[in-house]
Amino acid sequence: MVSVSQNAAIDCADAYELARFWSRVTGRPLHPGDKPGDPETQVLLAEGPALYFNQVPEPKTIKNRIHLCLRPETSREQEVERLLGLGAALVADLRNPDGSGWAVLADPEGDEFRVLRSAAEPADG
Repeated sequence: MVSVSQNAAIDCADAYELARFWSRVTGRPLHPGDKPGDPETQVLLAEGPALYFNQVPEPKTIKNRIHLCLRPETSREQEVERLLGLGAALVADLRNPDGSGWAVLADPEGDEFRVLRSAAEPADG
């Protein structure tokens, strides 16, 4: 027997607003019953577990121990620019001249995530 991942849970201060951000990042809808002020919301991904946002009273204080890694359909650079325009912040630029590496961004509540190269970008840059 095994366990199946139901969702990726993200603690936050404003579940609905953070879910809206991630909905725009992923291009996927919020759960149809979610509305502003809800303490729990979900982004329904096309594949894999849902992104589940749970409102908690305490603020984020340390680096994430688990994070999402995004593989864009466009180039990594185009996706980083798009996400910055949506309200993400650049935390660390770990992109290398040969095209390897990634960019570390943070969502509007400070949760870090990575933007990898797209599948179409060659491994040697």
